[in-house]
Amino acid sequence: MPLLTVHNQQISWTPLLILGHLFYLILGAMVFQLLEKQAETRSREQFQLEKLKFLQNYTCLDKQALEQFVQVLREAWEKGVNPEGNSTNRSNWDFSNSFFFAGTVITTIGYGHLSPTTVPGQIFCVFYALFGVPLNVACLNQLGKGLSARLITLERWVQKPGRAQVVQTLAVAIFLTIGTLLFLVFPPLLFSHVEGWTYGEGFYFTFITLSTIGFGDYVVGTNPNKHYIPVYRSLTVIWVVFGLAWLALVFNVGADLMEKFLQLKCHKSDLSLAEGDTTKVDDEPEQPRIHIPS
Repeated sequence: MPLLTVHNQQISWTPLLILGHLFYLILGAMVFQLLEKQAETRSREQFQLEKLKFLQNYTCLDKQALEQFVQVLREAWEKGVNPEGNSTNRSNWDFSNSFFFAGTVITTIGYGHLSPTTVPGQIFCVFYALFGVPLNVACLNQLGKGLSARLITLERWVQKPGRAQVVQTLAVAIFLTIGTLLFLVFPPLLFSHVEGWTYGEGFYFTFITLSTIGFGDYVVGTNPNKHYIPVYRSLTVIWVVFGLAWLALVFNVGADLMEKFLQLKCHKSDLSLAEGDTTKVDDEPEQPRIHIPS
């Protein structure tokens, strides 16, 4: 890790990065609290109001019976059963949905909307992830190397003598733009059309998925009122794998640029310090010499 020179003192970047990381977390916590806390309070009040209205309309029920029914709904939701619709809803564990779930396991997205409820299923999930996650990492590394090779080839092509800096910048921009269109711009259009989301919600789902954050508030193929083609979620998994490789490459490029920026700042600081020391030596008056006769 390069060192930062401040007032002739060399300081490691490591504690500064840790402090910056902590500050970024605190900043995020403050902003999320400011944006979401009031909305949560309104939702809680609205939910309590709806329960009171329900009890007023159905006087044969008491509050305890309603709370028990709400508990049943919550447990069903936690087990992946959508309370909407009826028992004829499509199974969450048919092959297409199971393929989608397996993809969320090995990619560590883990939406949280569905999980094994049987002990054998939970045990198998542990060992499946134990071997599947490294396999997925190896696959993403190979895909990333392939994309990096294409990027290196493009850099070598644009860096040939006679090509202007504008051409080089334009070529790299085209490479990043194509990936952005394929993995971040066009997919939300499809998801918003199929799922009935807005484009903003589709883009939110796309980025949260490819960054493996996976909150689970938006998941494709879970609306019981819609009829999906059987391979819809399976194709989504394939898109996720290639999208993860591309986004990982973008994150790596961003991290490399940040590291090079820090090294450049450090190098400039060292040069400034060295020039200052040289100037100081040059400005010092020459000390008188005393001749001692032999």
